[in-house]
Amino acid sequence: MPITRYADAVAGLTAFNGLAELPDAALKLFDHARDRDMFCSRVWFETVLDCAMTAGTVPRFVVCGEPAEPVAMLPMQVQAAGPHLAALTTAYTCRFQPLCDPRADKAALGAAFAAFATYCRDWPTVRFDALDEDAPWLPALRDGAMSAGLVWRQFAHFGNWHEPVAGLDWTRYLAARPGQLRTTIRRRLAHAARDGGRFELVTGDAALEPAIAAYETVYARSWKHAEPFPLFNGALMRGIASRGLLRLGLYWRNDRPVAAQIWIVENGQATVLKLAHDEAAKASSPGTVLTAQMLRHLLDHEHVGQIDFGRGDDAYKRLWASCRRQRIGVVLVNPRQSRGLAFLARHALGRARRALRG
Repeated sequence: MPITRYADAVAGLTAFNGLAELPDAALKLFDHARDRDMFCSRVWFETVLDCAMTAGTVPRFVVCGEPAEPVAMLPMQVQAAGPHLAALTTAYTCRFQPLCDPRADKAALGAAFAAFATYCRDWPTVRFDALDEDAPWLPALRDGAMSAGLVWRQFAHFGNWHEPVAGLDWTRYLAARPGQLRTTIRRRLAHAARDGGRFELVTGDAALEPAIAAYETVYARSWKHAEPFPLFNGALMRGIASRGLLRLGLYWRNDRPVAAQIWIVENGQATVLKLAHDEAAKASSPGTVLTAQMLRHLLDHEHVGQIDFGRGDDAYKRLWASCRRQRIGVVLVNPRQSRGLAFLARHALGRARRALRG
């Protein structure tokens, strides 16, 4: 059954417990929403719900408009601590956005987000993150929040490094990279060829399960902390492989996997979601070797137009990409609730402290 809190009080808004409860018209938004990508796809949220939900957190798919003719749908979650409402994002999410009907005009979207903002008044805070700061729907959300008496607080979330590569092959792309990186790549690739290194690219079929096992082996031997949701990566790879989006790169030495990378190729863009290398092989730069091999394939064989290095400002990313954009977060605060008022007080105190340090 749909969650009916505010469904009667807010005209044209209904919240549902999960994907299985959504009406057909809402499910179609996964395929027809404007500017959609893998991070707002049905397979993404299926994987998140199955493998990446914090204990005590429950989903809320908020449908704005009549269920038979939805204007927008916002995948959300109710977090047990608080409780608080938040976007259905994880540490793996590179971009969050609502699913909006491409036929909806400005007035319809404004009404939809006004209804959603009214729904948000039931919580002290409502958090969104991994947002494109130029997202066309953000002004409608801001206007709706103001009309509902909510306070808008924006923060910088993470940097996203990317590179436009339309029309470039590997040779021309490499020529534009810093000289030190070019030298390292040429030396390491030559060494890999002499040392019996082997590059493997897996997209699905019978090779998928052995490749996932190889990825998990590399990750376990890497410098990275254990995954908070250890089943997520394997489940996602299976899901996106079935849709032709997976590019799982492996670099082997002496029949031992020493580097692994999960890439997603969609709409002419290649995004690296996860990468790792075996610390015991660090001296031979297996991660650099595999990145070069992956990019050479993506540029020369798949002719992608954009390379995206996902979440974060890791130093190595600026060697491979020259453009940075800011992903932001937004908190809608209800000052009429004590916890909302307390949040605003903490936020103001933090700003004052930063100003004094500056």
